[in-house]
Formats: sequence, structure tokens, C-alpha cells
Amino acid sequence: MKRTALIAFIVAFTGATCPAAGADTAYPSRPIRIVDPFPAGGPSDIVARALSPKLGEALGQSVVVDNRGGASGIVGCEIVANASPDGHTLLLGPSGALTIQPTLNPKLPFDPQRDFEPVTQLTTGPQVIAVHPAVSAKTVQELIALAKAKPGQLNFASGGSGTGNHLAAEVFRLAAGIVIVHIPYKGTGPALTSVLGGETQLIISSLLPALPHVKSGKLRALAVTSTSRSPAVPDVPTVAESGLPKFETSSWHGILVPAKTPRAIITRLHAELVRVMNLPEVRERLTGQGLNIVASTPQAFAAYIKSETIKYARVIRQVGMKPE
Repeated sequence: MKRTALIAFIVAFTGATCPAAGADTAYPSRPIRIVDPFPAGGPSDIVARALSPKLGEALGQSVVVDNRGGASGIVGCEIVANASPDGHTLLLGPSGALTIQPTLNPKLPFDPQRDFEPVTQLTTGPQVIAVHPAVSAKTVQELIALAKAKPGQLNFASGGSGTGNHLAAEVFRLAAGIVIVHIPYKGTGPALTSVLGGETQLIISSLLPALPHVKSGKLRALAVTSTSRSPAVPDVPTVAESGLPKFETSSWHGILVPAKTPRAIITRLHAELVRVMNLPEVRERLTGQGLNIVASTPQAFAAYIKSETIKYARVIRQVGMKPE
């Protein structure tokens, strides 16, 4: 074979068998960052740190959790929306910033539908109405009676204006016919700390970060917001059992990536995340703290985000909630 023909053969062969630079088969090529739009210690942080080591093992790269709290989750979401769509920056989706803020804040620096690609919904779980032990109320009805006897004197903490626990408290306030004062913090972790320290008296928190404090007696759980009791706290009644029929709220977490991320990368991420979430050690760790594992398809997660946005828009109009 002549030299020129040999060179042409080698070029053709290597081009057909070696992936091009940047091809999806090379993913991931460096460490992966999961952006959590809230400070450490909150429910999203707990979920992220439960799955990140196993996801790193599955993908062959380290996975780091980057807490970027601010503006009720908006700051972290904006970071991911503007990130390179190569699968190396993930968003641990906060329900409030993706489904509540679009109605509450028309000037969002991102569009939840346009700027992200859903990968999978990870979890869902109940919230819990909890008070500082110094609050005399032992039940939801006693809390309502106390709030009516002292209108405007009870404060409730939230992870920020327009977050899921803020909206849950507004729904509770409207259903109970009470006046309580909103004190926003930069995440559920700081909000819980305020109740633990007696700075505020009440919170409706995801059960996940509140559970250790409930079990230790540092917080008193009055009710869970799910339609049925949580196996994690079977002695705590639901809000509906406590005299407010049809009351139900929940919190959830999911993984999203920037828009225009290649479909092959989304498919790989989805497969690995579903596998990780169903590992016995991950499943037991999260379900033991009151969460339900979902691990949905990208299509199902996208449909769920849209339905939640519509639902919350209706609730926001009903309670008259405004940006703060």
C-alpha cells in the first residue's frame, strides 16, 4: 500500500472509531456541581448530600454541592440558567422558585419553562406545623385559638418570601382565619434556627430538616400537612384531622439542567439518578426522614412542574399573596 493511501486509511479508520472532542460519550469530563439555591442545613441540602457521593461513583467524577442561597432560591436558579449546557452544572430544583415565583415575581431573571430541562423529580414529602416549646398550643386548634386571642403577636418563619413554606403558612392563615406575621429568612435552615431560638414561634417546614428537632423535643409538631399521617411521625395528626378539612401541602425536590443540554447527557443523568435514588442506603436514609422517592421521567417531571405552577397561581390569587 502506498504511503498516501496508508495515511488516508488511518485517518478514515480513526475518525470512524474515536469519539469527537466534546461528544456526549465523553461525559462527564470533569467534576459535577449541584447548585442548591439555599444555605446548608435545609431540606434541599440534605437531599443533595444524600445522593451526591453515589452519583459521583456512578459517573466516575466527584460531585460537589454548591450552596448558593439568596432571593428565595432565585440566585441559585439564575446561576444554573446561565451555565454551560454540558451536564456539569445541575440545579437541585426548589419548588418555590420554579412554581411560585413565576406568578409572584413577573421580573424573574430566568424562565422556569424556557431556561431549564427537567431530568427527574427526586422526592416529595409532607410539611409539618411546628412551634417552639414555649408556645402553649399543643394542637392545631389550640394554636388557632391562641392566634385569635393575640392577633398579630405570633410570628412565623419561612425560608424566604415566595418559598413553599411561606405559601403553606399563608394558606394555613387563610384557612384558620388568623393574623400571624411573616418573618422571612434565607433558607429553611436559618428559619428553623430562628424558631429553635425562640426568635419566631411557628414554622411550616418540610418534615425532613425539622424531624430531628421534633424527636429531640426542641420543636413541638402539631400536625403534618399530608393527606395521611407520616410513618416518620405516626403519632402526629394531619391538619385535616385537626379540624381543617381538605388542607394539604407538600414539598418536593428534583434535578434540572440548563436548556439546550444534549439529550444524551440528560438520558445518562436520568438513568444514574434513578438508580442512585433506589439504592437501599439512599432510599432508607431519605424515607426514614419522611420523604417519598419519586424518580420520575423527564417528561413526567416537566408536566408536574407545569401543573404545580398552575395550582400555586390559583392559591396565590386566593390568599392575596404579594412580593415582599
